[in-house]
Amino acid sequence: MFRFAHPDFLYLLFILPVLVVFYVYALVLKKKAIKKYGNPKLLAELMPEVSLKRQHLKFWLLFGAITLVIFVIAGPQFGSKLETVKRQGVEIMVCLDVSNSMLAEDVTPSRLDKAKQMLSKLTDGFTNDKVGLIVFAGDAFTQLPITSDYISAKMFLSSINPSMVSTQGTAIGAAINLAARSFTPNEASDKAIVLITDGENHEDDAVGAAKAAAEKGIHVNIIGMGEPKGAPIPVPGSNNYMKDKDGNVVITKLNEQMCQEIAAAGNGMYARADNTNSALKALEKEIEKMNKSELDSKVYSEYDEQFQVLAWIALFLLIADFMTLDRKNRIFRKVKLFS
Repeated sequence: MFRFAHPDFLYLLFILPVLVVFYVYALVLKKKAIKKYGNPKLLAELMPEVSLKRQHLKFWLLFGAITLVIFVIAGPQFGSKLETVKRQGVEIMVCLDVSNSMLAEDVTPSRLDKAKQMLSKLTDGFTNDKVGLIVFAGDAFTQLPITSDYISAKMFLSSINPSMVSTQGTAIGAAINLAARSFTPNEASDKAIVLITDGENHEDDAVGAAKAAAEKGIHVNIIGMGEPKGAPIPVPGSNNYMKDKDGNVVITKLNEQMCQEIAAAGNGMYARADNTNSALKALEKEIEKMNKSELDSKVYSEYDEQFQVLAWIALFLLIADFMTLDRKNRIFRKVKLFS
């Protein structure tokens, strides 16, 4: 595959036609200036060493060099082939609550946005680990199968919103069960589920699901989002808050007790997220304790920089432009190469 590392620099190509226009304009002005002194054909006889073709050649040599330099700056690259590499790491399945209650703003900027920020920073700390992503509300869906492609993980993470799951609720048990089935089969590395939720409107047997996961050697770690005292739920795209059927503003509260029970059953840790990074640090510390083992994973190889050839050609054109004189060489005046 082929790509440019800095494609924005390709917009500089728009200056090339401008250079051509200015060059043509300069030639027109030069012809007008010569006509002021007399007949151009007669003046040409008086200037036998002047070569218009050499001037054209110098311009196009410089034009070609500038074009190639722009492509060099854009950073042409080849690569992106799949190859199998050996890695020492762990496997993490993230289960992210995307129910409407996660829009509450008792954590800045909101419970969901704070969770996404935490996961983005958590992913930045991964090196040889595998990560997967599940979103859930009233049901659970795999957003990203377990992978070592952290760029894709962050891309999927940035697009998450409550509209991804039409059924509202908090099916924590379904999310844990789906995550437990999503790890790489027969992999010896430690496995952990990171569940990020406010725990409200709990619908199924999440404690039983966490206990079943722990029996398989999978740790279930919980990050609680929100405050126990609660907060209203903003309506997206407006300044209003969600209301119940009686017209009362809905207050969503963190079910901290339920989150703690799930973490205890899953042999994991529980931390409540706030406007600091304390919960993230606690989670990173827990993951650091896990035993890393050798993982086989298919990843894209790095793109190879391929600007060197273009750079050498651009340098050759610049040298050729410098060595080419505007006038005919007196020694080789009889050689009709440029005239």
